[in-house]
Amino acid sequence: MSYKAKFRVWRGEGGEGKLEDFTVEVNEGEVVLDIIHRLQATQVPDLAVRWNCKAGKCGSCSMEINGRPKLGCMTRMSTFTEDETVTVTPMRTFPVIKDLVTDVSFNYKKAREIPSFTPPAEVKPGEFRMQQIDVERSQEFRKCIECFMCNNVCHVIRDHEENKSNFAGPRFLMRIAELDMHPYDVADRKDSAQEEHGLGFCNITKCCTEVCPEHIKITDNALIPMKERVVDRRYDPLVWLGNKIFKRSSSNS
Repeated sequence: MSYKAKFRVWRGEGGEGKLEDFTVEVNEGEVVLDIIHRLQATQVPDLAVRWNCKAGKCGSCSMEINGRPKLGCMTRMSTFTEDETVTVTPMRTFPVIKDLVTDVSFNYKKAREIPSFTPPAEVKPGEFRMQQIDVERSQEFRKCIECFMCNNVCHVIRDHEENKSNFAGPRFLMRIAELDMHPYDVADRKDSAQEEHGLGFCNITKCCTEVCPEHIKITDNALIPMKERVVDRRYDPLVWLGNKIFKRSSSNS
C-alpha cells in the first residue's frame, strides 16, 4: 500500500539554507533513507546525503528526523502517520557541507588525541591472559558504529561551540573509559580524561545513551564509572595516602 507523504528537507550549504517542502510517494516497509533516495531520483537529483550500508552498521546516514538524531536507514516510515510532515535536517552540532551532509572531522581529530592501547613492555604478543569478566566489561563499547549521534546530541558541544577544543564528547570519553578498564593497559587515563578531554564537563544527562542506535549504556557503564575512578584518585583520603606512601617509597629506593 502506498501513499503520498509530506517531507520537509533542509537544503543549503556553507551554513546557509532553508527547509523545502516536498510531496513524495511512500511504499510499505520503507525507511526515511528510501524516501530521501526517491527524492534524489525524481525531484532533486543534487540533494546530498551520506550513506553506505543501509543496514544500521556503518553510522553514515545520521541525521535529525523531526528534531531527534536518528539513522535514516533504521527509521521506518510506519512510525509516522500518513498526514504527518516528516522534517529531515542535518546533525546540528557539526558544520553543514551540503544539505544533509555534515563535516564530522571534529570526531576524527578527537580520536587522534587519545593514546592507543598501551600494554606493558614486558608482555609479548600471545602472552595476554584475561578473565572473561574483563572481556565482557568492554565488549559493549565495541558495538559503537561511530554514527556520532551521541556527540551530536551532547549539549556540552551542541550548545557551546567554545567547548569543542576541550571536550572529547561521549563517544571518545567512552573509548578512554574502555581503555582504562583494560587490565593490560598501563597508560594513565584518569588524569588525561579529566584534564585533557573534559570529563568534568559531562553532567550525566544521559542524552547520549538515549540516541545510541546500538543501545550502549554510555552514561551508566562508561562515563559514570570513569568519573568515580577519577574522584577516587583525587579525593578519596585512603587512595591519597596510599599514593603519598608509594611515591615516598619510590623516591627513597
